[in-house]
Amino acid sequence: MKFGALRTVEGGFTGYDGRPAAVKNFAAYSLQRLGTDHIDVYRIARVDPDVPIEETVGAIAELVEAGHVRHVGLSEVGADTLRRAAAVTPISDLQIEYSLISRSIEEKILPTARELGIGITAYGVLSRGLISGHFTRDRELAPGDFRGMSPRFQGENLQRNLDLVDRLRTVAEAKGASVAQTAIAWVLAQAERWGADIVPLVGARRRDRLAEALGALGVTLDAADLAAIEEAVPAGAAAGERYPAAQMEHLDSERP
Repeated sequence: MKFGALRTVEGGFTGYDGRPAAVKNFAAYSLQRLGTDHIDVYRIARVDPDVPIEETVGAIAELVEAGHVRHVGLSEVGADTLRRAAAVTPISDLQIEYSLISRSIEEKILPTARELGIGITAYGVLSRGLISGHFTRDRELAPGDFRGMSPRFQGENLQRNLDLVDRLRTVAEAKGASVAQTAIAWVLAQAERWGADIVPLVGARRRDRLAEALGALGVTLDAADLAAIEEAVPAGAAAGERYPAAQMEHLDSERP
């Protein structure tokens, strides 16, 4: 479970609050709403730039000691922040975007997580449908759809990214798998490559899409398959940032 995002009555975003008192306040209300006595994994949605991460995770650690939380997690933090947090209390899991076209964590974050024994919950493995094999160039998005403001879904960026999907489709078809299954299987294969716990987080609004995603568990990628995928979609090939500029500023994981 994530906490910390601040909203107006109208739903507007006003920042994040990682103060220890706020951490415990968020947890108290969540426990009441859920009707439970504990939260399995608790993490701030984004680092509060005005509060040292040591204070934020220290407050979660106190909730663990009190029995209200089982494990401390983090979301979208960089390697340095991960180390600082882990020096205060054991960190069980880092939730962060990781996919064929979002691979920046491989440089510092993933090796650091492996060194510290921190698992990775990889969200966005299909890049919000962009590399699912089902998104088309002429698709109309509903009002409020995140993809309507995502740089990777705009203009020439979209064209270039779907060209990558077409190249991935060739590899997938040769493997007898769908594009989505191949993209998910690639993330699963990274656990062996890095010697780390990496769990793809996949969402689906339709049963057939869920069935397709689960089919990735039956797709085994050997060295030749991985090499073909790398050639089709090399690291850094995606066009556009993964979030709009204003939201990128809140990503500790994207800081130099």
